Amino acid sequence: MSHIRLGKYNQLEVVKEVDFGVYLDGGEDGEILLPKRYVPQGCVPSDVLNVFIYLDMEERLIATTLQPYVQVGEFACLEVAWVNQFGAFLDWGLMKDLFVPYREQKTKMVKGGKYIVYVYIDEESYRIAASAKVEHFLSKEHPVYEAGEEVDALVWQRTDLGYKVIVDNKFSGMLYHNEVFQPLSPGKHVLAYIRQVREDGKIDLALQKAGFEKIDDFAETLLQYIEAQGGFTPMNDKTDAAVIYNTFGVSKKTFKKAVGDLYKKRLIVLEKEGIRLVPQD
Repeated sequence: MSHIRLGKYNQLEVVKEVDFGVYLDGGEDGEILLPKRYVPQGCVPSDVLNVFIYLDMEERLIATTLQPYVQVGEFACLEVAWVNQFGAFLDWGLMKDLFVPYREQKTKMVKGGKYIVYVYIDEESYRIAASAKVEHFLSKEHPVYEAGEEVDALVWQRTDLGYKVIVDNKFSGMLYHNEVFQPLSPGKHVLAYIRQVREDGKIDLALQKAGFEKIDDFAETLLQYIEAQGGFTPMNDKTDAAVIYNTFGVSKKTFKKAVGDLYKKRLIVLEKEGIRLVPQD
């Protein structure tokens, strides 16, 4: 079998120089060209380079030192560069655009549109392709996480309940609206925390640590929340504790301490109707 990892980074040895670049040792796949424009200065035979391997216009293996926006086996939000009768072509940061066949589009993709996709190798053609049917590529394994564990979350789509996200490039998760205190849009990566993994394998997430070990942590989240609300929130120290907990997942005591902290720093003013941000220069 080939030891080349198509659509991923490979560490390959330079075997010879030519006028138009250098050739790398691809083992059973033969020598792989790294075009001259990508050859590091001072590169000589026997050097080992970290290169990304994909297919050129003639479906031959080719190397580059450019960094694509996504690799095979990953999810990403990419923009459509152009479309034709066969499908759409996404800009993924390389000379050759990434193909999405029509059968792998949930809705017809349009030029300039941005879509969450999964990058894979087509088993029949051995070509790198992408699919917008990302749910087909999420892991069927039962997630093993502890409550409070820190994870990466890629925002996938907004729903009535909240935001569907892709957790650690593997699992489906949910950020509920009452856990979100900042603007989110598909394609954004956020740091999130595990609230719980349900028996059915679904993951509930939060954008802040449960309990907030430090008041500073929640004070920053509260500040972001007020900013997201247009600079004003009707909540104050008279707000019911249940409302505060349902909104932020913290006690009223923690809420009041954070308000006091922001007030001392002159970041907010306390009004009869609520809390308002102090305009910053």
